[in-house]
Amino acid sequence: MRRRGDADTPCCCGRRAVVGLALASLLVGIAWADDDAAKADAATAPPQPDDRFVFLTGPNKGQVVRVDNLPIGGPQIQVYPVTLDGTLRNETPLNLVILARFDPADLSEETRAQAAEGVVAYSAVCTHQACPVNAWSKERNAFVCSCHGAVYDPKNGAAVIDGPAPRPLPSLRLKIVDGAVTVASGFSSRVGGTRK
Repeated sequence: MRRRGDADTPCCCGRRAVVGLALASLLVGIAWADDDAAKADAATAPPQPDDRFVFLTGPNKGQVVRVDNLPIGGPQIQVYPVTLDGTLRNETPLNLVILARFDPADLSEETRAQAAEGVVAYSAVCTHQACPVNAWSKERNAFVCSCHGAVYDPKNGAAVIDGPAPRPLPSLRLKIVDGAVTVASGFSSRVGGTRK
């Protein structure tokens, strides 16, 4: 005689199967949630070694930036880093980066050490009040923050040459991989404006 609860009782096996399926579904759901959290974390993480850059705007929007996309002598372009698996690190404005290309002979020694084939990369977040550094002065060959007029020298470590900014823009060390502008190491200093 079978008793309720015996392993080979049909009603018991049915319950175990349902509980097993429910647990499996729960574990899969947790794994997907972990994947989503990892992607969200990657989208807010600062640029990492081997990240590429993609155009923020224009006809090449979303495409990987290659050395030959950048005119020698400026102006800068605004970009976001992207991981090798395609995660765009655009979930924080602190990851906005500016790239520009110059003749390597025109770069300071320190800047040349950070650059790759004359391409330089800096945070596009002004060190004054965290506005975007999104303008170009052709007369000065310099980056300009359009909010309060801070001017940065891209050929000399983004040193402040005019305006209220208290420090240079943080830089990224670069390398070129198969023609693509690529991060070699993270930001040289804290990104963002003056802390209050």
